[in-house]
Amino acid sequence: MPHSCPNSRPRPALLIGTLCLCGTVTSLQQTLVVPLLADLPHLLDTTPDNASWLVTATLLAGAVATPVTSRLADMFGKRLVMAGCLVVMVCGSLLGALTQDLAGAITARTLQGVGVALIPIGIAIMRDELPERRVPLGVALMSATLAIGAGAGLPLAGWVAQYDWHLLFWITGGAGAVMLVAVLLAVPESPIRTRGAFDYRGAMLLSAALTALLLALSKGGQWGWGSRLTLGCAIGGALVLALWIPLELRVRRPLVDLRIATRPAVLLVNIASVLTGFGMFANMLVTTQLFQLPTSTGVGLGLDTVTAGLLMAPTALVFGAVAPLSALMTRLVGAHVTLAVGALAMGAAYVGRVFLSHDLWQIIVGSLLVSVGTSLAFGAMPALVMRLVPVTETASANGLNTLLRSVGTSTSSAVIAAATVIGAQQIAGVTYPTFAALAAVFWAAGAASVAHSSSSPSCSAVTCSSSPTSNPTTASARTRRWPRR
Repeated sequence: MPHSCPNSRPRPALLIGTLCLCGTVTSLQQTLVVPLLADLPHLLDTTPDNASWLVTATLLAGAVATPVTSRLADMFGKRLVMAGCLVVMVCGSLLGALTQDLAGAITARTLQGVGVALIPIGIAIMRDELPERRVPLGVALMSATLAIGAGAGLPLAGWVAQYDWHLLFWITGGAGAVMLVAVLLAVPESPIRTRGAFDYRGAMLLSAALTALLLALSKGGQWGWGSRLTLGCAIGGALVLALWIPLELRVRRPLVDLRIATRPAVLLVNIASVLTGFGMFANMLVTTQLFQLPTSTGVGLGLDTVTAGLLMAPTALVFGAVAPLSALMTRLVGAHVTLAVGALAMGAAYVGRVFLSHDLWQIIVGSLLVSVGTSLAFGAMPALVMRLVPVTETASANGLNTLLRSVGTSTSSAVIAAATVIGAQQIAGVTYPTFAALAAVFWAAGAASVAHSSSSPSCSAVTCSSSPTSNPTTASARTRRWPRR
């Protein structure tokens, strides 16, 4: 039977496992079609530019859905909204499994993108339901699923697509359906609610601004960075965002509480989220290019898609393996120290990659070292966010943090596309990036990581207690709800 009583507590291991598997399944879908991009124009009888919308649509849907559904979760129930997201995601997978045309595939990928919101909602559920000593581990693992699923999607897609690309949608749809049942059976509904009416105007304006800005970032390389379409999206998105900010400050119950989000300590964590997302995605994209670029370029190893995907799998395993270390460090020395250590580790690894990225073992080791630092940082950020916001704002605050991480990944993709164009070489009539261009991306990612370490909130900005409920407002709210565990 589904849990309905506030005093009914699920087993911590069962709750963590269920929520983390949900996060992994939804993250899996983010990179699922990436290995197929070269084949999709033929499979869907379209152009390469149109086929790339299968990636862009998921990115945009996830960015728009995350702040909206996270707020709905705080207001109407985290378990209810999580189940709703899973239903939408499964419907998208079913549509993708049955479609044969571009419009159907893009619609399917859009519906799948809604699942990204599961991760911040899952983190909020852990805060509400787990014993305090288990929260850092659960949060670190849940945060790591963003990279675990994305890394696992590359080899899975490369292998399955050899048979029938529709199987990818059947697999994710089946996994999503299983997780929907698991959530209904194993996850209790939190009694904690945010009162008030939903901010519809704020949701519409933020959705429009995010769509325009992310379109400029993700499609600028194809449209041209100086094209009217790119500039129009960028300027239009900025203007809508400028209109949205004063509206949110006047609304009594805003979609995003900017007064909380702009507190120095919270703002620093959110800036760190953008920079970490940049560094994580740069690692994945450049490593994949180094594996697959032809040997004639003097840059790549000329590996096929399946082999390259398999070599990326250890990166996903590292995220899962390092998450418990991130949780332990958070409990022992504080989340702010863990975040700074992870950022510095990323920066050092990127500097090493500039000089050691020519042999297979160097590329693999360099990628794994960056992933170690990223996993440490990912695990610490939600713990910091939860310590700094009221318990009634947990899902929406983590939703904003997750959204900004997506902004970082989009920026990373744009920077890599620009670097590839600037530092290009022609071989047999085909344009490829030079190693100097990829090294410039490493330098940029390393610089972002060092800046990320300096943006980590210090003990003067946030309590050094390892308890995720050390914020006085949070602790008192929890105590009023039920006895201490």
